[in-house]
Amino acid sequence: MALSHALLAALSHRAQTGYELARAFDESLGHFWQASHQQIYRELAKLEAGGLLSCELVEQQSRPDRKVYSLTTAGLSELKAWLAVPSKPAPNKDELLIRLYAGLHADRGILDAELKRELKYHQQKLAEYNQIEQHYFSGKLSAAGRLIWLTLQAGLAYERARIEWVKLALRTLAELQADTETEAD
Repeated sequence: MALSHALLAALSHRAQTGYELARAFDESLGHFWQASHQQIYRELAKLEAGGLLSCELVEQQSRPDRKVYSLTTAGLSELKAWLAVPSKPAPNKDELLIRLYAGLHADRGILDAELKRELKYHQQKLAEYNQIEQHYFSGKLSAAGRLIWLTLQAGLAYERARIEWVKLALRTLAELQADTETEAD
């Protein structure tokens, strides 16, 4: 998937400015697709030049004109064509797993601290996702809202599973430490 498809998907819900799109990446889309503001603005210009987006200049007093982007017919066709192609599973690159894999050569205290940081991070993400769900998805949802809710459910499931795995890793590390202390006696 390219950033262009994420932008087309975001604009399929409503016309937005570059600033609004960048904020959407910071607040929602960024939970599962990372892009800097600079990348977003650069990609918007390419999509507009390619005829996939139109841009309306909205005059503002004492501020630069706003550019409001919307999908063109060609942009919607491109989004539909992309949606029809099966997605590829995302590769898993997890530095913590490599550290544990080679963990016999590490100080157990370092691994323990690393796992505790991981646990705290995922507990915070889970709390954030729970707040998002309570704030935005507590009432009756439209079809689009229900599909967006599904993306949040994937995030919630991942965070819960990661928390349980980190707790298992911490217990295992504690058992290994106890085994080592027993062998030393």
